[in-house]
Amino acid sequence: MKARLTYIPLEVADQLDDFIIARDDQVLDAVRARTRDFSTLTLIKLLYQLSCHTMTFSDLYENSKIRMKRSFLNYLHLCIDYNFVRKESAGSCVEYSITERGRIMLNLFLHKNN
Repeated sequence: MKARLTYIPLEVADQLDDFIIARDDQVLDAVRARTRDFSTLTLIKLLYQLSCHTMTFSDLYENSKIRMKRSFLNYLHLCIDYNFVRKESAGSCVEYSITERGRIMLNLFLHKNN
């Protein structure tokens, strides 16, 4: 599997050393890192942001640190299709929240020492 460069929120990077080959510069609240298994890591980044509270599309996109919007949309639709994330209308905007199935998926990777 080819290593890829990505931005990872600091709180996620500290828990996912197995995915990180080398850390580069820290930019605000994210670290630039060379990673392995990019797709799994991207799913984890997306689910992690929703694990605390529901978010609108814009907030989720910004906080997930997935830089390409097309890639973000593909992973978001994957999460919705597999019932990891729920999409709900809230007035004029749409809010996303993590499901129980999404929490289980996230916990498989974040709590490996337990």
